[in-house]
Amino acid sequence: MEDTSIATNLKRLRHAKAFTQEYVADKAGITRAAYRSIEAGRSDPRVRTLQAIACAMDVDIQYLVAPARGLRAVRFRSHKRLRSRGQILVEVARWLGDYDELEGALGERVADRLAAFTLGETPGADRAVVAAAQLREHFGVPAGEPIRDICGLLEAQGVKVGQLRVASHDFFGLSVAAADGGPAVVVNTWDRIPVERWIFTAAHELGHLVLHLADYDVGDTDEPEEHERQANAFAAAFLMPEPAFREAWDATYGRSLVDRVLQVKRAFRVSYRTVLHRLSGSGLVQGNIWARFQQDYQQRHGRTLLRADEPEALARDAFRAGFPEHLAATEPEHLSRVDFPGDRLARLVRRAVEGGQISLGRAAEILRISLRDMRELSSSWVG
Repeated sequence: MEDTSIATNLKRLRHAKAFTQEYVADKAGITRAAYRSIEAGRSDPRVRTLQAIACAMDVDIQYLVAPARGLRAVRFRSHKRLRSRGQILVEVARWLGDYDELEGALGERVADRLAAFTLGETPGADRAVVAAAQLREHFGVPAGEPIRDICGLLEAQGVKVGQLRVASHDFFGLSVAAADGGPAVVVNTWDRIPVERWIFTAAHELGHLVLHLADYDVGDTDEPEEHERQANAFAAAFLMPEPAFREAWDATYGRSLVDRVLQVKRAFRVSYRTVLHRLSGSGLVQGNIWARFQQDYQQRHGRTLLRADEPEALARDAFRAGFPEHLAATEPEHLSRVDFPGDRLARLVRRAVEGGQISLGRAAEILRISLRDMRELSSSWVG
C-alpha cells in the first residue's frame, strides 16, 4: 500500500524531528496558516514552497513528495516515547525497495537460506540455544569459531543487513520477514550506541526471525518479555557457541569476575551484557550474575554501568595472556565502525553504476549521500 500524500509525509517527518508547525513555517519563510493548510492537505504547495519546507526540515525534497510504501511483516517493538517510528518504517521500506531494484537489475539475488531452515522440537527453556547451534550449522559456521563478521555472514545467507542512525536509546533494531522484502535486520548504528551492541542487535533480530516469525505484524508494538529473553539467549549462543565459550571462560579461571567478563567479551567481539546473558543460562556461575557483576564493577570503578555504557577493554598484554592461542591470535585491537559495514548494497550500487543500470544521482539516493559525495566515491573506485 502506498501513501502519495505530501501532507502525510510532512506530518510524519515533522513528528519524527519533534518540530512544531510554527517552527517549520518560520524556518521556511511562510505563514503559519499557510503551513497548517499544506500539512492538513487543504492546499497544494508550489515547488518553491516545498523546497523551502524541505530545507527547514533538513531533508531532500523527495522525502516530501515520494510515495511511502507501507510495511506489514515487520517486528518493531520500540518504546512508546520513540517519536520517529513512522519515519523509521518509511526509511526501511525505501531501503528494501532500493535493494530489490538493484538485485533485479543486476540479476544478483542471494538465496534466502533461512527459508530452508527448520528448527526441530526442543524443550521451551532450551529452544533458543538449540536454535542458535542448529542455525550456525545450517550456515556452515564451525561450532567452535567466533563470528568475526556478522554482516558478511548474514548477507551471504540471504539476510539483508541495514543501518539507520537514530539518535535514541529507545530503538536498537527491527527485522522484516520475507513477505515484505526480507528477511532483513536493521540496526541502529548511532554513534552513542557501542559497536558491540550493534552486533548483538543483529543477532537478536535474527533470533526473532528464527523463533517468532508468526508474530511479524507492524501494528503490534507490545513485546512479550519471554520473546525478548529468547531472542537474547539466541543472540548470546549464536555469537558465543558453547564449546568455544566454555573454553574461553575456563581459560580465565583465577581472575576477577570483571576481568573474566571483559576478556571473554573482547575475544568474541560482543558486549559485556552478551557475556552475562551467556553466563546466566550456562550453569557456570551461581546466583544473580548481573547484580554481582555490577557490584564488583562498582567496587573497582566507583560507579555502576548505565544502560548505554560499554566498559573499556583491558590492554592487549593483560587480556591476551590467559586465552587459548587460536583466540589470542585473531583478537581485535579495538572495535570501530568499520567492523559493522554495509558492504553488499555498496557493491551492488557500484556494479549498477559501472554497468549503466543506474545514474550517479540514483546511486546517491540509494546510499543516502549527496551527489558531490557520490562523485567523489565513484572516482575513488579501483580494482
